Amino acid sequence: MRKLSSKLLCLLLGLMLIASLAACGSPAGQTPAGQQPEATQGSEATEPENTAVTVTDQAGRQVVIEGPVEKIVSGYYISSSACIALGLGDKLVGIEAKAASRPIYAMAAPQLLDLPNVGSAKEFNMEGCIALEPDLVILPKRLKDSAATMEELGIPVILVSPESHQELVDMISLIGQAVGAEERAAKLIGYYNDELAAVAGLTKDISEKPDVYMAGNSAYLTTAPKDMYQASLIAAAGGVNVAEAMAGDNWTDVSYEQIIAMDPEIIVIPAEAGYSKEDVLADPQLAQITAIKEDRVYQMPKGFEAWDSPVPSCTLGIRWLLNALHEDVYPLAELQADAAGFYKEFYGIDIDTALIGK
Repeated sequence: MRKLSSKLLCLLLGLMLIASLAACGSPAGQTPAGQQPEATQGSEATEPENTAVTVTDQAGRQVVIEGPVEKIVSGYYISSSACIALGLGDKLVGIEAKAASRPIYAMAAPQLLDLPNVGSAKEFNMEGCIALEPDLVILPKRLKDSAATMEELGIPVILVSPESHQELVDMISLIGQAVGAEERAAKLIGYYNDELAAVAGLTKDISEKPDVYMAGNSAYLTTAPKDMYQASLIAAAGGVNVAEAMAGDNWTDVSYEQIIAMDPEIIVIPAEAGYSKEDVLADPQLAQITAIKEDRVYQMPKGFEAWDSPVPSCTLGIRWLLNALHEDVYPLAELQADAAGFYKEFYGIDIDTALIGK
């Protein structure tokens, strides 16, 4: 009888313990036995999305860009113009110096004129750039040391070097990847390639190609040697660069004797030249050059941007040069219409085509 009482006592104590646990509820963080755990509402939505992008820039550097890019600093007018064409003007928080000298900014993105400037490739203001707390910085390749310093501070920098037609396409693609604007970049690249193909079609049957002297920005006794981007424009437009025998990829000094020996049939002055067509025509030491005698000194339009540079509108530079060299193949009216279409499509502006001439 005592033995049975002991068993009964143990049973009663066990029942009391179970009842006590049920009354207190399940311990925090645990699911009662026999019940399925409830799904945490929005658990998947609260997990941080991996938005990091890794790109290889035009200096061969792998750059990781964490999170969405909302604030961009462009320290190079070529990449600034590309950003506008890619629809990124509102994301720019800092740009290169001398923005007021770029007519395209005032026309297509006037807010850029009020942005802080971060200097130039020669005098880059790294402290000013860092103070803007950018998500991405775009700089010319020559500023690789500054890029390394900023990346040590956690600021991603892509270096660009659009010194040829292909490198321009690569730059546009690179920026598009870095900021998530791939679709817009593909559209711009498609337009660019179509334009090059169209010009090639217009020039393929041209047999007489005039000798062209491309003068420099700072002085007309500087010219574009064979490896400079501007030299490729001459070839694409159906001309021959008289400085083709000169090596280099920067404006190169020439003497009066050299330019007289070259005897170009056409002299081209860039849009941003610090001298005028009249200055060239009035120089007595150039009087015997064919281009001077035949009054074939032409200046690229000043009202937009430097069409001789590797900016997205450079195909208009090729078309302008094609008109200057072979007006019978490509009339001025067609050039004006093509320029108006380009700026409407990619910059959202209506241009004054009367500014386009020679």
